[in-house]
Amino acid sequence: MGRYNNVKIFVAILIAVVPVGAQAQSPSVPKVTKADAQKVVKIISGNKAKTQTYCDMAKLFNQIERAGEKNIKKTAELNRKLDELAKKLGPEYAALVNGIPNVKPNSQEGKEISSTLAALDNLCAK
Repeated sequence: MGRYNNVKIFVAILIAVVPVGAQAQSPSVPKVTKADAQKVVKIISGNKAKTQTYCDMAKLFNQIERAGEKNIKKTAELNRKLDELAKKLGPEYAALVNGIPNVKPNSQEGKEISSTLAALDNLCAK
């Protein structure tokens, strides 16, 4: 899997696990920074259980993409599992998830965060 695909998957996982209410309230949520992303990458990559959880989430996201709109029941179940796994990654991950919608992807900060999150590329390739 290429670097772009994993960052895309990570961001999609973030978006998939953000509760709808949190998305609607995102202006009140602090904007995340590159330092926040670095902290999350360090936490996930430094803990084998969290690394496995993240990799399991990436697999689930791929299954969700494949199921798409064709199988709504399966997609809903996979999203539920994805949400359960996301909770295991801790409060820093949750804060990053909640703040990502406030960052413009093409901004300098958005690019820095994406670049930082690209470090997760190698976690699941091992």
